[in-house]
Formats: sequence, C-alpha cells, structure tokens
Amino acid sequence: MPSMSRAMSAVRLPSGLQPLVPFVPAIAIVGLQLVAFPTSAGAWSLGVIVGLLTALVAMGMALIYRSNRIINFAQGDLGTVPTVLAVGIISVSGLPWLVGVIAGLASALVLGAVIEMVIIRRFFRAPRLLLTVATIGLSQLLIVCGLLLPKLWHLQIFADKRIPDPVAWKVSIGTQLFGGSEILAVIVAPILLIGLGLFLRGSDLGVALRASAERSDRAAVLGIPVRRLQTLVWALAAVLSFVGVFLHASIFGVGGAAALSPQVLVFALAAMVLGRLDHLPAVTASAIALRVLGQGIDVNNPGSPGRTYVILALVVLAVLVLRRTSGQRKDVDGTSSWASSDEIRPVPRELAGLLPVRIARVLTPILVVATAAALPLILGPGDLVRARTVVAFALIVLSVVVLTGWAGQVSLGQMSFAGVGGVVGAVATQTWHLDLSLAIILAGLAGAAVAVVVGLPALRLPGLYLSVTTLAFALACSNFFLNRKEQTWIPRGALDERLLFRTIDLRGQTARYEFVLVVVVLCFIAVAGIRRSRTGRALIAVRDNERAAAAFSVPVVRAKLTGFALSGFLAAIGGCLLIQANGAYDEELFVAQESLGVFTSAVVGGLGSLTGAVLGAVYLSGGRFFLPESWRLLPSAIGVLFVLMVLPGGLGKLVFRGRDALLRRLAVRRGIVVASLLADEAGADLAVPDAIKVAIPPRPGTVIDDPAEAPEAKAVGSTR
Repeated sequence: MPSMSRAMSAVRLPSGLQPLVPFVPAIAIVGLQLVAFPTSAGAWSLGVIVGLLTALVAMGMALIYRSNRIINFAQGDLGTVPTVLAVGIISVSGLPWLVGVIAGLASALVLGAVIEMVIIRRFFRAPRLLLTVATIGLSQLLIVCGLLLPKLWHLQIFADKRIPDPVAWKVSIGTQLFGGSEILAVIVAPILLIGLGLFLRGSDLGVALRASAERSDRAAVLGIPVRRLQTLVWALAAVLSFVGVFLHASIFGVGGAAALSPQVLVFALAAMVLGRLDHLPAVTASAIALRVLGQGIDVNNPGSPGRTYVILALVVLAVLVLRRTSGQRKDVDGTSSWASSDEIRPVPRELAGLLPVRIARVLTPILVVATAAALPLILGPGDLVRARTVVAFALIVLSVVVLTGWAGQVSLGQMSFAGVGGVVGAVATQTWHLDLSLAIILAGLAGAAVAVVVGLPALRLPGLYLSVTTLAFALACSNFFLNRKEQTWIPRGALDERLLFRTIDLRGQTARYEFVLVVVVLCFIAVAGIRRSRTGRALIAVRDNERAAAAFSVPVVRAKLTGFALSGFLAAIGGCLLIQANGAYDEELFVAQESLGVFTSAVVGGLGSLTGAVLGAVYLSGGRFFLPESWRLLPSAIGVLFVLMVLPGGLGKLVFRGRDALLRRLAVRRGIVVASLLADEAGADLAVPDAIKVAIPPRPGTVIDDPAEAPEAKAVGSTR
C-alpha cells in the first residue's frame, strides 16, 4: 500500500486539469456506480436529488468545521427542530406553505445563533474533542425539543403528517414520477450551494470567515470579530440543515426525515472528508456521488440494504488511504486537537510512602468493588440484569480510554469491536459448545484482530479521517456483517446456561452478575499494570509527539497497532459479557448509535484515567437503564453539556481534585512541601505555614540589603 500511495503521489495531472483534482473521488465513485451497480435514469435522478439535500447538511458541517475544527453531530437536528415547527404550522394548523417555511427559516436562524452564544462559545478555549462530544449531547437535547414540539398542537408525534407540494408540477423520468417537492429541491439546493460559495469567496464577511477559520488568534489580532462570525456560521449551518431536512420530509414524509441517524451522518461526514473538509464544491460533488452510489446499490440489492454501508465503508477507506496527504497546517492542527486528553497525575512521591496514603490506595478500590459485589443484596432480578449491562459497558468505555486517551486515536465505532466479541462468544458457546472461559478469550482475540485491521489506516490518516472510517465500519457491522437478517450463521434465541470451568453454575441472576463483575475487575487490574509498563509509556509518548517518540527509538507503528489491539481485545470481551448479561445475542446492542454513546461516556468520565471509564459508564448507561423513561435522555442531553461545561476534564478529574485536596491537607499537617500540589492553589499568595515555606534562592546578581532576608532554610521534600 505505501508503494502504491507513493506511485499515486508521483502522478501529476496537466496544469489545465489541476482544478479537477479535488473532484477525482466523486468521479471515481460515480464510475463505480455506473459499472458495478447500473440503474435506471429515474433512480439515478432520485439519487442526485437526495445527494443535493445531503450536500446541504454536509455543507453546514463543513462550515462549522472550518470555524470550530469539530465534527458537529447535531447538524441534522439543527434542521429537524425547525422542520417539526414548520410541519405543525402547515400540516396541522392548515396555514399556507409559505408561512410555515418562513417560520422554519426564522427559527433555524435563531436556533443556530442561540446555540453558538449559549453553548458553543463556552467551549471556545476547550479542546476540540470536548466540543465535539458536546455536540452529541446537544443533538440529544434537540431530540427532546423535537419530541416536545408536537405537544403545542396537542399531538404526540407528526410521523403520519404529510407536507403538501408547493407547486402542482409533475415530471416523469423513466418509471420515476417527481412531484413539486422534488422539483423545488432541484432548484433551491443548487441556488443555496452556489450562493454560499459566492458569499464565502466574494463578500467581506466571507473573506473574514475564511481568515478566522485558518488562524482565529491571528484574525482576532487583526480586528476580525471571530466570535460574531462563528455565530453567523452556526446560523447559516442551521438554515442549510433546515432546508435539507424540510425538503427531505416533503419528499419522503415526516417520518423519513431522521437526519440525526448515523446512516445520514455517515453520508454527510464521508462527503465532507472526501471533499478535503473545506473544499465546498468537492463536498457537494462527493455527497451527490455517494447518494447515487447508494441508490444504485439499493436497486441492485433490494433484499439486502445493509450492503450499502459495506460498500460505502470500503469506498471511503480506499479513497482516503490512497489519497496523497497534504501535510498542511489544517491537517496537523486538526489531528492534534482531536488527540488531546487530560492525563491524571499519580500520587506525589513525597506522600506515596506515608501510611495513610498507602492504606487509602489499597482500601479505596476494595471498598468500591465490595460495594458493587453487594448490589445483589438490594437489587431485584430485573435490576441485576441492568447492573450487569452497566458493568459490561464500563469495560467497553475502558477500551475507548485506552485507544483515545492513551494512543490518541479517535474511534467512533467501538461497539463494532464489541459486536465481534458478542458474535464470537455466541458462536463459541452455542455452536462449538466451548466453555465460557475459552469463549471469552476467543472473543477478545477476534476483537483484537479486527481492531488491528481497522486501525491500519491510522498509520496514514489523521484522527478526524479515522473517526469517519470507524463510524462507517460500525454501520457496516450493525447493518450487514453482524446482523442476523444478513448472516444466518449467527445463533438465534436464548443462550444455553452452561457451567463455567464445567463446575461453577451461572444460571442464577446473582451468579451471572458476579461473574461479569469479576471479569471486568480483572481486566481493569491488567490495564492498570499495562499503563505503568513500557507499553503504556510508549502509547502516551506516541500520542503526545510521534516524531519525538520515534527519535527515542519508540516503534510508532507498533505502538499504534498495539493500542488498537488492546482496545479491541477489551471491547470484544465487554461485548461477550454483554450478550451473557442479556442472555442472547441482539444486534440492537451494537448499533452505531451506541458507539457514539460509549465515546461520550469516555469523554464525560475522563479520558485520562481508568476511574473515568467507570464513572462515565455509570453516569450515562446507568442513567439510561435505571432512570424513569421520561428522564432517560437527561444524562445524555442536559447532563452531558453541564458536565463538559463545568468539568472539562470529566467526572474523573473531579474525583482526583478531591484526592489532591486531601493530600494537600495531609502535606500541611505533616510539614511536607509538595510543589505540584501547591501549584494547584489559585491566586498569587498561597496560605502555607511559615514553617514549611520553600526558600527560593535569589537570581544571580541580586543584591540583598538585609542578611536576614537571605534564604538559608532548605525545603522539606522534593519539589520535582
């Protein structure tokens, strides 16, 4: 593959054809469709129309990426909420179509501006990874708003409502009949896309926006109002999303306008990365090409819709791997901002040997595990099933901490690795009749192997590109590779209750819970040991600075693949435990949406610590399973945004702040100076007793008027 990439890099098109280079992926995709998946002119035209609507969503994502350097997972919902409002005005209240559209456009403008000023602006200085996860929480919040809006008309949902065609025109292409909504989409979408391009290139605001996107700090120094421009960007992105979602709902019905779903997101994301993130004409062409390809696959495989995502993942992966890396600043910056995580520092050496600290370090995890083990005493059988699921999810979240927090590789398809483990575990126990202990090991090895294969593009692709490929792989797994409708060899029905090691009975709810807990605790202990080993230090070094790590003889390629293998191993074991906790294999447990939830749990809990994995799983998964149904979206909506705003380092950071406060008090009582703890105190003057103040020697050449001011006392303890 590297030699092929170098050969492609060596190829140079004639100077007259250089402007076509960004459009090569779109041209290749359309060529693939025409050769491998031919279809009628009507179906092809429908693919172009859907591609234009997808391009509007992708264009909004590209604008926000240019402005904030993030993936906006709430892009579809920015348009869904105004669409629900417009549907209520047009289809329920019976007001004219134009009134509903104007109300939808106005609400989209206001919604985008308010979100930027109230939420996004709070993350202006935060790592881009946190802001990206905040958009996942924002999408959940907008979902709640979309569900509540129909209540204004005393209805539960608008799924059965239809938006009337604005005009009575009809056009037939082959056997496909296009109405007024389709014709309007063909007219409006290109006008908006072309107008946006002219605005960005020809207007003063467009030039200022492009400048602030390249270097926001430099643009601010030059007097460009960066934050007001970002407000404008979010308002424009909301309008683009509204037009795309509203026209989609007009064509396919309100129930078909699920723009939030990963299926739509992956098309928009793929178009954005194939279009080099900010080359807007190439993004538009890629969106149309991908939708045309998807339409051709659907027509040629009507009984297997999951094949669309398999071919989509392969196409995106092939184009990204074979493309020539640009090495531009935007790629480097985007990678570094996505690879950031807040590392939790260990207990200072000056205090680690004290008896109270040693006792606390031993007793705290024991008390936590003992509390978890005692839950069957207070939980009923149904709650024990949920508790087993939360414990298994904690292990999957831990795999994200290893891959993203340690290795710096962003994966949005972690549940696909867990699904591989679940399938292998089910086959090993049901088809091959192996002991559960051996099934878990086989599941982990299978997950590690698949993760390494998926991680091979990480050797060439920055974090953002890799995240798109992993999300596409997750869709391919949940819709085809690991779907029982497509794969008849996957066991169906309840799993047989077998003996562990042929002696231990796991048929009771309590026994299953304790088994899952023991396996997860052993995995956590093993990962903690790996973190302290040379392997863990190599992963952190490669994450922080690849070139510096390579200069110190750290095998960068091996370290990256090791991170993927370890992460896949843990996720697959978690998936195997998940099906054991539920008593059967169910592909709904491993859908792509769950991958976003697991990734959110890891960031909310804290990517820098193992404790964060537990806290994130308990916070999101526990809240989803144990809260009442009307409150289940709270942890993933308002809760995620609140945690990220107040605690950028995650819940784990809060726990370790409390630990450091206790250590600081202990140090003061013992008269020990710990520089790292004292540095955490906010303010210029620290309230440190005179007996333990650190004497700072004067700078060379400083004249001391009073000899009594000369520092003679030595600091107690090391200040390293």
